[in-house]
Amino acid sequence: MLLLIPYPVINPVLVNIGPLPIRWYALAYIAGIIFGWAYVRHLVGRDKLWGSVAHPTPASIDDLVVYVAFGIILGGRAGYVLFYNLPVYLAHPLEIFAVWKGGMSFHGGLLGAMLGIALFARRAGVPVLSVMDVTAASVPIGLALGRLANFIKPELWGRPTDVPWAMIFPGSDGQPRHPSQLYEAGLEGVVLFLLLMLAVRLGALKRPGLVTGLFALGYGIARIICEFFREPDPQLGFLFGGATMGMLLSVPLILAGLVLLYYATRGRQA
Repeated sequence: MLLLIPYPVINPVLVNIGPLPIRWYALAYIAGIIFGWAYVRHLVGRDKLWGSVAHPTPASIDDLVVYVAFGIILGGRAGYVLFYNLPVYLAHPLEIFAVWKGGMSFHGGLLGAMLGIALFARRAGVPVLSVMDVTAASVPIGLALGRLANFIKPELWGRPTDVPWAMIFPGSDGQPRHPSQLYEAGLEGVVLFLLLMLAVRLGALKRPGLVTGLFALGYGIARIICEFFREPDPQLGFLFGGATMGMLLSVPLILAGLVLLYYATRGRQA
């Protein structure tokens, strides 16, 4: 008889304030931004981590959060619409604004955040890579919380399996599946955060682009690994040779990470 871990059913709505439901999904984004803001302020306030590299001040990080938050939300939604479900949204364009129904792309959110960082860096008069580095160090916090929110909802579950920790997710086809959201929370979130934290402590912020390169490479690899356990989006399925959209979108990220690491470790301007 197949052993299963019962899915811990959690109401996706934490509390209702009048007609307004407060969902775990939204709280994950808010908490990720708040904790990321606190961590970034901590890093920019420690001058010894930077050496002679110009970097933002703790006071300026309040403005950075606004730029990045808007970039994540707008880019994440636009990425999901373009990469994952374009025909549906072309037929129902008003659904693009129904973000409470879910549908956010990490890769789109990353591009939006990068644009926000570039605008902030230009306004603050600090190097773009320095801002990207300190932001990249904090991103895994939001990734971990976001994947936990996917688990609670539940959505983005894993492929059918017979492992002892398999779960049957509400709303699925009733087959035991990998809790791939937890795999991603652990690998893309906790493990990547610890690796970047170690790199920062070893002086990575003194080489502009190094932390960003490590993040891009680490996330790309972690995402591809997790995609082997995650059920592809039903509207896309497998693209070719067992590849998924998440895998394909992670390849350019890995290449960009390698380029940044090449330049950063040679003391050249990336």
